[in-house]
Amino acid sequence: MKREFATTLSFAAIALTLLIPQFAKARTADDSKAEPADVPSRMGQREMAGLMVPAETTLTETLDARKAQPGQQVRVTVSKPIQLKDGPRLPRGTELVATVVADPANASTASKLELRFTQAILKGGKVVPIKATIVGIYSPTSQNSEAYSVTAGNQHPNNWKSSSLQFDQTDGESGVELKSDIASENSGMLLSTKKGVVKLPAGSSIALAIAVDKNG
Repeated sequence: MKREFATTLSFAAIALTLLIPQFAKARTADDSKAEPADVPSRMGQREMAGLMVPAETTLTETLDARKAQPGQQVRVTVSKPIQLKDGPRLPRGTELVATVVADPANASTASKLELRFTQAILKGGKVVPIKATIVGIYSPTSQNSEAYSVTAGNQHPNNWKSSSLQFDQTDGESGVELKSDIASENSGMLLSTKKGVVKLPAGSSIALAIAVDKNG
């Protein structure tokens, strides 16, 4: 009787040993299914953000959604020198070029405007392909919060950090809201918070996170 009981225990132990790897495998598979679908995109965001540096720029001409057309260029100038990671130094006055991006779903809506920065043009004419995300927009002003005189583009310091990946900011003075995401191929979307259209006057400050676009 004892021998039969021992034999039964032995068979049970062997069966349990054979089943444990299957349980472990099933749990691993379930865990992988439970992994959030956006984890790879988050990793991509962090990698891209790690290549970017903050930039302060000034809008050279008034940006008006009523007059903007898909494919139209929008230009800003660098207010402070920028040293790109794995790229050249962009001196003050360097032009950054964005394109108005078409949005077929809202083609008739005048209160929305999407931009994509793709180029930095140095004073000598050299073109550097860039990837940029708009991280802040500010109306022009001649003084900062402490009443000191400031030049256009330097109204607000760009304190962007690579840990910040998404942005939702409103400039109450212009009534323009910014929505942007490091992971997006576009630099940012501007929406009107008022009944009027999106409009940023010349001299507005546009803060960016910028990197060399090695695929450009």
